[in-house]
Parts: sequence; structure tokens; C-alpha cells
Amino acid sequence: MAEHPPLLDTTQILSSDISLLSAPIVSADGTQQVILVQVNPGEAFTIRREDGQFQCITGPAQVPMMSPNGSVPPIYVPPGYAPQVIEDNGVRRVVVVPQAPEFHPGGHTVIHRSPHPPLPGFIPVPTMMPPPPRHMYSPVTGAGDMATQYMPQYQSSQVYGDVDGHSTHGRSNFRDERSSKTYERLQKKLKDRQGTQKDKMNSPPSSPQKCPSPINEHNGLVKGQNASGVNTGSAKNKSGKVKGGAQVDTEIEEKDEETKAFEALLSNIIKPVASDIQARTVVLTWSPPSSFINGEADEATVPEPYSYEILVSSTGKDGKYKSLYVGEETSVTLNDLKPATDYHAKVQAESNSIKGTPSEAESFTTLSCEPDVPNPPRIANRTKNSLTLQWKAPSDNGSKIQSFILEWDEGKGNGEFCQCYMGLQKQFKITKLSPAMGCKFRLSAKNDYGTSVSEEVLYYTSGCPSMPASPVLAKAGVTWLSLQWSKPSGTPSDEGISYILEMEEETSGYGFKPKYDGEDLAYTVKNLRRSTKYKFKVIAYTEGKSNPSEVVEFTTCPDKPGVPVKPSVKGKIHSHSFKITWDPPKDNGGAPINKYVVEMAEGSNGNKWDMIYSGATREHLCDRLNPGCYYRLRVYCISDGGQSAVSESLLVQTPAVPPGPCLPPRLQGRPKAKEIQLRWGPPLADGGSPISYYGVEMSSPEKDEPREVYQGSELECTVSGLLPGKMYSFRLRAANKMGFGPFSEKCDITTAPGPPDQCKPPQVTCRSATCAQVNWEIPLSNGTDVTEYRLEWGGVEGSMQICYCGPGLSYELKGLSPATTYYCRVQALSVVGAGPFSEVVACVTPPSVPAIVTCLQEISDDDIENLHYSPSTSLAISWEKPCDHGSEILAYSIDFGDKQPLTVGKITSYVIHNLQPDTTYRIRIQALNSLGAGPFSHMIKLKTKPLPPDPPRLECVAFNHQNLKLKWGEGTPKTLSTDSIQYHLQMEDKNGRFVSLYRGPCHTYKVQRLTESTSYKFCIQACNEAGEGPFSQEYIFTTPKSVPAALKAPKIEKLNDHICEITWECLQPMKGDPVIYSLQVMMGKDSDFKQIYKGPDSSFRYSSLQLNCEYRFRVCAIRQCQDPMGHQDLVGPYSTTVLFISQRTEPPASTNRDTVESTRTRRTLSDEQCAAVILVLFAFFSILIAFIIQYFVIK
Repeated sequence: MAEHPPLLDTTQILSSDISLLSAPIVSADGTQQVILVQVNPGEAFTIRREDGQFQCITGPAQVPMMSPNGSVPPIYVPPGYAPQVIEDNGVRRVVVVPQAPEFHPGGHTVIHRSPHPPLPGFIPVPTMMPPPPRHMYSPVTGAGDMATQYMPQYQSSQVYGDVDGHSTHGRSNFRDERSSKTYERLQKKLKDRQGTQKDKMNSPPSSPQKCPSPINEHNGLVKGQNASGVNTGSAKNKSGKVKGGAQVDTEIEEKDEETKAFEALLSNIIKPVASDIQARTVVLTWSPPSSFINGEADEATVPEPYSYEILVSSTGKDGKYKSLYVGEETSVTLNDLKPATDYHAKVQAESNSIKGTPSEAESFTTLSCEPDVPNPPRIANRTKNSLTLQWKAPSDNGSKIQSFILEWDEGKGNGEFCQCYMGLQKQFKITKLSPAMGCKFRLSAKNDYGTSVSEEVLYYTSGCPSMPASPVLAKAGVTWLSLQWSKPSGTPSDEGISYILEMEEETSGYGFKPKYDGEDLAYTVKNLRRSTKYKFKVIAYTEGKSNPSEVVEFTTCPDKPGVPVKPSVKGKIHSHSFKITWDPPKDNGGAPINKYVVEMAEGSNGNKWDMIYSGATREHLCDRLNPGCYYRLRVYCISDGGQSAVSESLLVQTPAVPPGPCLPPRLQGRPKAKEIQLRWGPPLADGGSPISYYGVEMSSPEKDEPREVYQGSELECTVSGLLPGKMYSFRLRAANKMGFGPFSEKCDITTAPGPPDQCKPPQVTCRSATCAQVNWEIPLSNGTDVTEYRLEWGGVEGSMQICYCGPGLSYELKGLSPATTYYCRVQALSVVGAGPFSEVVACVTPPSVPAIVTCLQEISDDDIENLHYSPSTSLAISWEKPCDHGSEILAYSIDFGDKQPLTVGKITSYVIHNLQPDTTYRIRIQALNSLGAGPFSHMIKLKTKPLPPDPPRLECVAFNHQNLKLKWGEGTPKTLSTDSIQYHLQMEDKNGRFVSLYRGPCHTYKVQRLTESTSYKFCIQACNEAGEGPFSQEYIFTTPKSVPAALKAPKIEKLNDHICEITWECLQPMKGDPVIYSLQVMMGKDSDFKQIYKGPDSSFRYSSLQLNCEYRFRVCAIRQCQDPMGHQDLVGPYSTTVLFISQRTEPPASTNRDTVESTRTRRTLSDEQCAAVILVLFAFFSILIAFIIQYFVIK
């Protein structure tokens, strides 16, 4: 990389297969040449391909453009810029630079700018630019591919010509008058900075007005540096005056040129030199940027303090570069490199926040070394006696790994390792181990440069796991502790281990108790006591249990304290102050109380609470209060567990003076005979406290001492219990919480006359069970005479009716009920009004014989549960119990005819037995008690039912292999359902129980779906209104065996004039019985069929045919039954008859065949089929008639 490779020949780049560009670029002689288009950093060169897509090439890069002919397209550049062409060994480079009149125009090309504003390049000083690199990447083109080849540049974005740095002629070609002045100003500024060099080294550099864009790395190329945006000066002069617009623009342009020249100086740095290359380190050395003017070093130039940045790439020369060093030294040792790796290093200089372009890349390769440290082997499988380990190969660092060495301590744990495997495999199984045995392993990787050893790792065979670590407290609460723990050391992550968490409460005395058993590594223990210490340990187990972990101790958090006791007043309450005290809460939450807070609200319902005290003492003096006002106080406490709820509020009122005197009470309305209504107003002065209640005092003429008749908060009252026509004196006083005030003046009021007083309780005398007499006395009249009396009488105390009104003092009542309680009271009336009723008096009439029996009725047969009841000889009656009229009913007497009455006990239903069947009886009943017999009830007529019928005789009138038709009794088979006698037919099932088959009035029944050759048991019962008769004896009927089914018509095939073959279908054996066939023929006009074949075959050849004769054939199946009683043949029905006419055989040309006619016998319809046909016809005519009526009549 010290020397640049020669530029590729244009004949190697261009090919006849490459299609022409849409805008070809040619050299001056018109031949096919290459023109390099220089793309500056931050700019883009865009071309259009044949497929219509655009390709954008970002700088810094040189894009070779091919010119197949001599046409030169026009140049399109942004305003303020001009293209500059530099020719180097026949290759033209086009660069876009700021427009200047001194620039000489060169060749033309079309340069497309990127859509965003590009960062323009600057004019470099030719004497400061070294020769550019001349390497070019190989083209990647093909037929139809319009992509241009470009060369990435590691130097700055300016175009360097192939110029001798010591030639004055070359300098005169590239330097104009403005660039010379710019360089001079730069040298002058460097001299001015010499005096402040040390200060700038110790202090941060001044911020320029415009900072260059940060350097972004993309495939090893630096882009995005905006050199023209850097300023080292300020837009204002030292005097603070603003210059003219033209002068400011000129100064800014000059400063930009100075920055460009200084950036070119920083970019003139040689690539670093790599030395002392090791496997992981390298020493890089470089020189500061060189400054040459006219081929010699400028002595007046003072070296600026530079800082350097080392950029290193391990992904190729064009890969991504990473900054590994930033400093002012010119030599650095890079560490932590990868062995046997190709690296590329660049150096970049920076001064005063201005960065130069990175240098060329220095390539070096680190040496090989021993492999990387391998990862410890991991468990692939484990059993009680074996461990299978696996591992991955580490990086070989440039030398192939020769072998892996697996070592172990044989489970001794003494730190001594021995080899158990060596080879290139990445898996090994160690056997013959003990259960729950712990072994340490380490792995070594070896190559030509040495051996690297992994860390030691401990694994256990299956069995008891190792002791786990102690649990750790994750979070604590008041009643819970959240604990976590980890797996035992040496246990793989995929092995399922269960854990037992045990807990001991310090004061319980029960020791450790399990709280959790599972596979989780965390558990929350709940239902704990607050602020209590608990001890925990963990046990791991798989097939066996490990030793418990070390015991740890954790404490639950304290709870917030309870509610303090309601505060109370201590001492006397004064008008302006009082002292309160309170007790601590019963529950402090497990932590001491830190302080108490007292809040007070003014008013009895005030909700605006203000804190008046905060401290540790439990009493407080509340002062500066208003007299006669309410205050509410509450307290809460605070501890380490939090703040408690507020206590109940204490309501305190400061004392006030008693109220002043009231005005005398006044009469409201007219006075009554026994009561007076008084009304008053509040006192003029309430004494600083609301009036709580009033007191009214009354003085009567009979008594000298007054008495209080009312005390309350109302402003009116009713004084009752007075005597009519008397004068009473009243006075009033008010009271508040401080006490009563003075009495008012007296007020005299006289009552009005009143009605009579309350009568004394009347006296009741019962003369008989249905008659009583009431007497009463005259009450006090209260100044007026009694005009009449009112007597109320009734059976219920609350609903008595007036039975007498008059001046008498007695009254007789009749028509009473015996043994009944009655109530009565009396009232006196005068002109003034009615007096109060007397007290209620109760009396009981004497008992008598029972009342008449009601609801005598017959009990239906379905409701009778008596097993001996027979509707033909018994009658069941029921009645309701009558009123006993004060004496318990002892019996009932039943009268049902000429016989003696029947006496029964204390019941309400009875069954009369031993009666005559089909006989009518008149029945009535009466109740009896100790006083005699009551009246008879109403009479009912009941009739006994006739005796139930005997069972009929059961016969089987028709049968086949599946059906049995049974008949019984005398009558037609189709008896109507209204017949008085019903029949109940039963059949025995497989379990030996009789089940019901039919219940109805018919005399026949057909039992279907039976099994052939099976015996069935039947019994029958007759029922009528009298009940169900007895069941008949058991009848046994047996179904016969079924006959074979009818065969299809046989098929006849003529073999010759005298022989024909008859075939028919073949049947399977019927339940083990063989089946044979019988073939019959009727010849000519004979009237009888003759059997010509009987046997098991399904075909027969008949050889006695006569010409021109008619033959009729039919066939039937015969079941040969093998019964124990003997052999029996069951002949099935014959098939349809087939007619066959024997004729002479015609010549072969004739296609006529023998005529075979089959005549089918007519079958008569059964009864069910006839009924179905009649039903269908009836339904059809019904629908037709309904349709006619609907259509012609209704519509």
C-alpha cells in the first residue's frame, strides 16, 4: 500500500458489449476515452440507466464516464459554481468548484446534484496536496447495464493533479492571486496564535461561528464534512461597529478560504506505520501533517497543537471503521485485537475543531496464538451414575484446534484434576458415578500455539441436590413476606428441582414448619403477624432431599396504629378555654407512637378542620375560644407503620349564662273541660346559648304546692287531666345548657264544664247458655245530668257493637252462643258530651250440647286407602267437626236406616261395611258430648255398587308365527267403548312379570311382534263400576313356526323341442331348518297341478314336452322342521304361474322366441287394508266437499 497501483488502461474498462450512455462524454480527440467525474463529500452524482431507474453515487468518489464518440454534451452546474477539468495521463477529471474568473474551463460533463443542498468543495492549495491515489476498482458491467464504475477515494474531496510539488511552473498553474493572498493571511494568523498557544492548550477552543458536519463512516469512506461552513472569526469587529454589507461578505468569503486552506493542511498527513505486531497488540506511529511552501518548509510556520484520531477496520479496506484512539500523541499501542485478523488503520488530524481528511489505510495482520478460552462444558444428560457433557469449540485464533482435553477432580473436591477425555469430539459421557455426587470439570482447547483452559464448573448426578443458598427477602408487608431463592450450584437450568420452604416463628415454640412445596423460586408467605421475626430455610429435592440452607431471619413490617380513644375534657370548661386529654390507641400497629395530631372544627356540624397541636404528649389546652360556642375535636397518631384513622370527634361547648325571663304564657283557643292549650314565645335574652327547653308550672286551688306540667323545646303545650269549671294559675321559664332562668308572671285560666266521668265496669250475669244480663252504676256528672247510657257488646274485644242506648241501668241479651267469651263496656252521655267508656268486661257463657254436624259427604273410591273397602258392600263418608259448645265431643252417632245407629269415636271419616250390593241408604250423623247429643245433620243418599264381574274365558281364535288373536267373553269383536264392562289383558314378560297389553271394552285383541315357536302366558280381568274383578287363570298359547316366503315366478329356458329348464330363486335355511322346493306343472287343459320335482335344487329339466301344447309351472318352498316330536314339513305359498307354449324350433334366421306368459293370482284384501282404503276415500270426499262449501257457499 506504500505505492499506488497504476491506472487501468481504458481498453480494459471499456468493452464493445457495453451500451452507449445517454449523455456520452468524450475527450478532445473524439476517440473512446474515460472522463473521471469527481464527487465531493456530502454530494451525490445521479445517473439514469436504460431500465429507467436512477442510481445515486455519494462522494467522495471518482466516477469513470465512457466516451464512445466525439460529441461533447453541455455542462449543467448549480448557480455560483463552475466545472474545472484536470487532465492526468489522458484521463480527464471534472470537479465542480466555486465560480472564480481565474479558473480555466476544461472539458464538459453533466453532473447531477443531490436533492438536498450539497456541501460545496473548496479550492486546495496546490503545493499542499500530495499525489492522489491512482487505484481504480474493477468495473462490473454487462450487456445493457448502464451503471457507471466509480473509485472510492480515501483522500479529501478535492481533485489532485499529477503535478510535481517542487516545480514552480506547476504552482503557477494552480495558484492565482487570491489563493496566494489567502495563504499569506493564514501564515500571519498562525504567527499571531503563537503567543496564546499555551493558553489554548489548557483551555477549550473557542467555538467557531459554523461548525463542520460530523464525520460519518460508510464503508470506510468519510462523508458529510462541510468545510465551507467553518469560521474561525466573528462577524463583528473589535470596536463593535457593524461593517458594510459588501465588506462583511468579502471578509466571510476570505475566512472561508482560510478555513479551506487550514483543512487542506490537516489533510496532508501520511498513513500510520504498524510495528511490533503481536497476536492482540500493535504499535502505530505517524507524523504530524507536513507544510511545504515552494518545496521548502516555512520556517515562520509554528506547528499548531494537533489531536489525532485512529480509525481501525477489521472488515476490509472498504469496511466500517471504528475509532480506537483520540489524543495528541503520535504513537499508540492498540490492545484487545483479534488474533490472525487483517486490520486497516487510518489517522485523522484535528485542530481548533477543524478536522482533516483521514489518511490512507495502513494494512497489517495480527499473529496467530492459542485458542480462545472455551466456555465450560454443559450438562446434556444426567442420571444417578453418569454425566453427559457437551461443549462448543472456541475460536482457533488462526491455528486449527488439535484436540479438546476434559479434566475432572473425580468427585474428591481437593482441587486436583485428572484427564478423562482427549480428542476432537464435543461430547463425552462419564459413567460409574455415585448418586448425588458432585464433580468439578474444566475444558482445555489445544492448537500449535498453546492451550487455553476454561473455568471450573460443578455438576451433580441425579439424587439429592446440593444445599441451596439461603432465601432472600424480595419485599415485606404487614402480614406477608415475599421470598426468593436460587437453584443449587452445579444444577443445570433445565433440571426440574422442587423446593420446600420452612418457617419458624420465634415465639411459637413449634420449630420449623413447611410453608411451600413446589418448583417456583419465589413464594409469598401470608397470614403472618405484624412486626414479628420469622426464620426461614430452603430445602431442595428431586429424588432425595438436600441439606437445608442456612437459616435467615426476616421481620414483617409494622401496621398503621389503631384509632386513638375519643378525647375527653380534663378539668372545668371555661368560657374561653378548656383542656382535653386522650388515651393512646389499643393497638399501636407493632411500632411506638411518634406523635399525636389534634384537629378542631368550629360549630356543631363544622367540617373545616384545623390542626391545633402536634406532639408526643397526650393533653392540650385549647384557649382563645368564644363563650357559648360549639367546638369539635378529634385526634390521630403517627408511627413508623403509618398514620392512623381519626378518632371519634368530641363536641365541647363553652359555658354560657342562663337565659332571661319569659313573658307569661297565653291561652290558645277556648278552654276545654279537662285540658287547656298554652302558647308562648322565646325569652328576649338566650344567655349566649340556644334555648334547649321550657318549663311550665301549674297551681291548682285544691293544692297549694305548684307542679310542673310541661318540660320541652316546643313553644306550646296542652295541659290535660284538669277538672271542669276550675281556675288554674300558670307560669313559664326557659333553660339552656347553663340552667333555668327565672319564672315569668302568673296567668290565671278557668276550665269549661265537661262530660260525665268514666263509668265503673259493668256486672254481667249469665242466666243460661244463650242469655245474659248486664248492670252498671251512675258515674260523676261533672255539673250536668246524665241523659243516657250506651252499652257495647261483642265477641271480639276490638270490634264491639252498640246493643243498647237509653237511660236504664241494666239490659238483657239473648241468642248467645254457648261456651263463648263476650266483651262489653258502658258509656254515659250528657248535654256537654259523652264520657269515656268504662273498662272492658269479659264473660263466658256456660257450655251445652254440640252443634249440628256439617259437610257430610261421600268419599270417592280413589281417595280411600282402606284395604278392606269394597264399593259393593261398603260406603265411605266424611264430615267436619262441629263446634263442641264448651264440652269436648266424645263420639258421633251415624244413622243409616232401620238398623240401630252406629256410634264411632272422635273421627271425621268412617267406612260402613257389611252392606247390601246395589242398595240405596239414607245417612245422617250427630255429635255427642258429656252434656248430650247434638242435632242431626242433613240427610244424604248413597248407593252401593253391584259386585264386580268374573273373568271371562280366554281363547286363541287365530294365530301365525308372529301374531296371536285372542278372544274372550260373549259379544261382537268391535264393542263400543261405552260398555259398562271393561277388560284388562296381561302377558308375562321375560322376567316373569305380567305386563298390561290391553284395557278396554272390546272382546278381541291381536298380539303382534311375537317370536315363532314360542309359548306365551296370558291372563284377563273384568272391571265395571263395582271395581276390578279377579284375574283369570293363566292361559298358555304357542306360536307356530313360520312357513317359507313366496318365491318369484320361475324362469323357463327351452333347450330343444322336448326339453326345457326351469330355474327359481334359492332361499337360505330358516333358523337351522333346511329348505327344499316343490315344482308342479299343469299340462294342456288339465285342472290339477302335478308335482314333477321335490328337492333342494333351484333348477329342473323337464324332458316330456309335447309340441304345440300349453304348460303352466309353479314352485313353492318347503321348510323341513326337525322337531323332537317328529319330522314336519311347512309348505310355503306357491309362486305365480308361468305359461309356457311348446312350439317347433324355427330356422336360425328367425328371431322369434317362445312366448312366456305369467298369470298372477288375485289376492283378496285383508280387513286392515279394506279399512285403510275406505279411510282414504272418506278423507278425499271430505276435503272435496269442504272445498266446494268454501268456494261456492262462503265466498
